[in-house]
Amino acid sequence: MRIFVTGATGFIGSKIVKELLDAGHNVIGLARSDASAASLTAIGATAHHGSLEDLDSLRSGASLSDGVIHAAFDHDNFITNFEACCETDRNAIEALGSALAGTNKPLVITFGTTGIKIGDVVTENDKASNSLTAGPRAASEALALSLASKGVRVSVVRPAPIVYGDGEKYGLVTMLIEMARSKGFSAYVGDGFNRWPAVHRLDAAKLYRLALEKASTGSIFHAVANEGVPMREIAEAIGRRLSVPTKSISLKEATNHFGALGQLIAADIPASNALTQEKLGWKPEHLGLIKAIDRA
Repeated sequence: MRIFVTGATGFIGSKIVKELLDAGHNVIGLARSDASAASLTAIGATAHHGSLEDLDSLRSGASLSDGVIHAAFDHDNFITNFEACCETDRNAIEALGSALAGTNKPLVITFGTTGIKIGDVVTENDKASNSLTAGPRAASEALALSLASKGVRVSVVRPAPIVYGDGEKYGLVTMLIEMARSKGFSAYVGDGFNRWPAVHRLDAAKLYRLALEKASTGSIFHAVANEGVPMREIAEAIGRRLSVPTKSISLKEATNHFGALGQLIAADIPASNALTQEKLGWKPEHLGLIKAIDRA
C-alpha cells in the first residue's frame, strides 16, 4: 500500500514511517522543510512538501495514497495556544477526510488518552469529552469518527501522554528532567500516587501500522504499555539519574513549579489497552518507562 503520513519526521511519526517501510509499504511523508524532505528520502520514503495549515497539500497527499496516518500536531505551541492548535488539527482531519470520502480507504488519526476520565481507568469504549484536560481537541476525534458515514475507514489511535524511547528525549519526561535539573530536586504532587500511562514509541508505531492494515471503521485503540505509572516513581527515577533529591510539593505549589502543566501533572489518568490487544493482537514489547529512565 502507498501510505501518506503527516508528522512523518516527528518523534512518533518517524518510527511509524520506518515501521511501514519495514512491512513493505510505500510511504509518502509530509515535509515542511527541505531538511525534513531529505531525511525522508534518505530512508526510502517519498517527500511531499506541505504543512498542516496547507490544506491543499494534505488533500493532494491523501489523494495519491491508499491510506493515511495523521500523526502530526503542533506540539511546539500547544501550551500557549492550545485552541488554535486544535482548530488546525480539525481542519487537517476534515481535508484528509474529504480526499478519501467514498473510497473506504483507511484513515488513522491521533487523539490521546489524557482527559477523557479523571481518576478512573480510560478504556477504548470511552468517548472523548470537552473536559478540562482534553479540551477542544476532543472535537477532532468526534469529527474523525463522523467520517465513517462518508465512506472513510477511519480509526483512532490514542497514545499515552508519556511517549519515550531508549536513551532518547521523552517529551513530558524530558521537561520534568529539565525542571529537576534547574531547580535542584525532582518533584511530585501530594503523595505522588496519581498514575500516568506510558508507551515506547516503537510499540506505538507498530500499533499505528496494525490499525491501518486491520482496523474496522470507527475503531479506537490505546497505544498504552504501562496502564499507569505513579508520578512519584517517575520523579524518583529522575532523581536517581540526576543525583538530586525527590520531594513532594502541594497542589498549590504545582503551578509555580511545573508552570502551565501544574494541574495536569497532579491528575490521575490511567488508561487500559485490553481491547486494543484483543482486537489487533498488539502487545508492547519494549523497555518500560522506569527502566528506560534508569538507563538513559
